[in-house]
Amino acid sequence: MRLRFDALDGLRFVGALAVLTTHVGFDSGDALRGPFASILARLDAGVALFFVVSGFLLFRPHAMAHLEGRHRPRPLAYYARRAARILPPLWIAVAAAALLVRGGSTGDYVAHATLTQIYVDTPLTPGLTQFWSLGTEVAFYLVLPLVAALVCRGPGNASWCRRVLIGFSVLPAVGAAWMAFATVVGHPPARLWLPGYVGWFAVGMGLAVWHAGRSTGVLPVSRLEVLAHHPGTVWALLGALYLLSTSAVAGPIDLTEPTPFQAAAKNLLYAAIGLLAVAPTVLAIPPAAEPRALAPLTGRAGVWLGRVSYGVFAYHVIALELVNEIPGFAAFTGRFGPRWVLTLAMALLAAAASYYLVERPIMRRVRVGRRSGRHPTVLRIESQTRP
Repeated sequence: MRLRFDALDGLRFVGALAVLTTHVGFDSGDALRGPFASILARLDAGVALFFVVSGFLLFRPHAMAHLEGRHRPRPLAYYARRAARILPPLWIAVAAAALLVRGGSTGDYVAHATLTQIYVDTPLTPGLTQFWSLGTEVAFYLVLPLVAALVCRGPGNASWCRRVLIGFSVLPAVGAAWMAFATVVGHPPARLWLPGYVGWFAVGMGLAVWHAGRSTGVLPVSRLEVLAHHPGTVWALLGALYLLSTSAVAGPIDLTEPTPFQAAAKNLLYAAIGLLAVAPTVLAIPPAAEPRALAPLTGRAGVWLGRVSYGVFAYHVIALELVNEIPGFAAFTGRFGPRWVLTLAMALLAAAASYYLVERPIMRRVRVGRRSGRHPTVLRIESQTRP
């Protein structure tokens, strides 16, 4: 039976809301000036939540299979599910940006539709600027089966779990070093590439190894599980790190180039923020032991918002561009509050329509085809001809 992590659905929306808020803050100008500018500007840390959650959810099946002596997930089926999940909303967003926002060339839209914009230096196309992170995440999707094949070797025991956890714990430093290197050589686009974020994904993968080890009984009870019952304490530490990230330690809050140290420090701080945000939601063994503090994330509203969160992420910049066209809401003219409400409302409406009319039907067809081992179209034809 497939285990669900409902709290992670809620966290996905928290990440999407953080990204939306920082973009509204920038367009209003409030993330560039005023007493709360740095707090708004650093909400791009929501991307770290996405990457940690992805690392956890996508690597856990590999870790579980290795520890239980089963075959790991098949790459082709995995790629098909990932493509069915992310491409339809992406292509809808690209088409909507081209029709409603404009401002980009045909090549820009093609680059975004193929998620290659971060490699051809066109990540700032109006209405689509947030998709740089999806380009990075897709690079992770592509290499994950190879990484799993390399990591999931040897006996699946406690020693394997500990070795892998130690290996993953080194990767945040690797990502920070890449960020410093890209800054030193003066190549900002390289700070959008996967090597700079291996640490964020590794945090989630490490949590997946630990969770798989505890779920299978390979790893004994540890002090980490105490944290699952005190999420408020963990999130208070997160808040302290977040405040540190709003300082000059993490670099400028505008588009000014950071120093190599600042680029590395921001990357490490966001990795820690992602860890502290996600850990309390997955450390409870069994999941039924989740504390009441997680109820807002695991309730019906939290789960629903998590399900439409990808659409919020995909469409909110287009919504923001349309809000900027409303009289009195021109970019950099303030009015953060009403601008935020309008953008969120439009993004939620678009996300809900996308989820129910496009995303959910496609994912259901993919799941049906996967269970049957046949193409969904074949099933549909058979059901129509069956008496």
